[in-house]
Amino acid sequence: MKQVVARLHIAVAVFSVALAGCGSKGQPAPAKPDLKIAMIAKSSSNPIFLSARAGAEAAAKELRQRTGALVEVAWLTPETEDGGVQAQRIAQAVTEGANAVLISCSDAAKVTPAIDDAVAKGVPVMTFDSDAPQSKRFAFLGVDDMKAGQSVLEELASHIGDAGSIAILAGNQNAPNLQKRVEGVKEAAKAHPKIKIIGTFYHVETPQDATAEVLRVQNANPQIKGWAMVGGWPLFTDKLLTVLNPEKTKIVAVDALPAELAYVQKGLAPVLLAQTTYDWGHESVRNIFDKVRSKKNVPQIIPMDLFRVTSDNLGTWARQLKRWGFTDVPEQYLALP
Repeated sequence: MKQVVARLHIAVAVFSVALAGCGSKGQPAPAKPDLKIAMIAKSSSNPIFLSARAGAEAAAKELRQRTGALVEVAWLTPETEDGGVQAQRIAQAVTEGANAVLISCSDAAKVTPAIDDAVAKGVPVMTFDSDAPQSKRFAFLGVDDMKAGQSVLEELASHIGDAGSIAILAGNQNAPNLQKRVEGVKEAAKAHPKIKIIGTFYHVETPQDATAEVLRVQNANPQIKGWAMVGGWPLFTDKLLTVLNPEKTKIVAVDALPAELAYVQKGLAPVLLAQTTYDWGHESVRNIFDKVRSKKNVPQIIPMDLFRVTSDNLGTWARQLKRWGFTDVPEQYLALP
């Protein structure tokens, strides 16, 4: 995963340099931005948020070309998930003169007061991916997490013969979006009486911690036939490919970044439900511009659809990831129909 993050950092840096228009000795300092957006994702060590950052930087560049307005995306994301740090970064954004804040909330309870304080001080806030619905944010962009969880369960049921024991891998217990997805999995399971959920398992959101939790639970419960993963954390490494037998166990997960595609090809994860993570940043920046600079009405909820990735469309999805700036998409997938 460190290689994935490093490559995405490079892609983001390219966008940033293009936006700033500087970097050569002797060039003048960048002009003061017409719109400064503080972007606070959950974690700068998670490649899905680096993809969102690349999308935000690209939208800023496009807006400059289309409108002449200089839009700056200030990256204030913590290295690791921490709702308390996110709240501090919101306050920092206000102090440093941000005109708007864009945030994916690690812990809605911890960030809501900070969001409301920013709004009270005249700095509008938009959320993406993970909402703080009780806050005074003006809009949320993301998938319907309840439906996402339901889709994970339905896909998994179809691949394990609609019967057997399954487990839910759930990441950060305090994340509002993941809570809703878990709820969706459990709700959908009610219509499948032969499927038994043995438990919901939380963990630190790193590939290593997630993988260790899957292996711990699987070893303790060898009867598990399926994993409903509301995030794809353990699929950023190939460890489970070497341990789990795709003839006996199936995985359905949310997200489908380059490192995860091998799980589809080898059949252990016959379906990945991909979020268009690049658009988290790209579309959010566009909507913030419309709200703050153009004074347009913006929908309070901006829905996004999941993209169903299977062995039949690996090539299509891989090429989309490549266009979004991912530099680690395996060539073997890019060559697929």
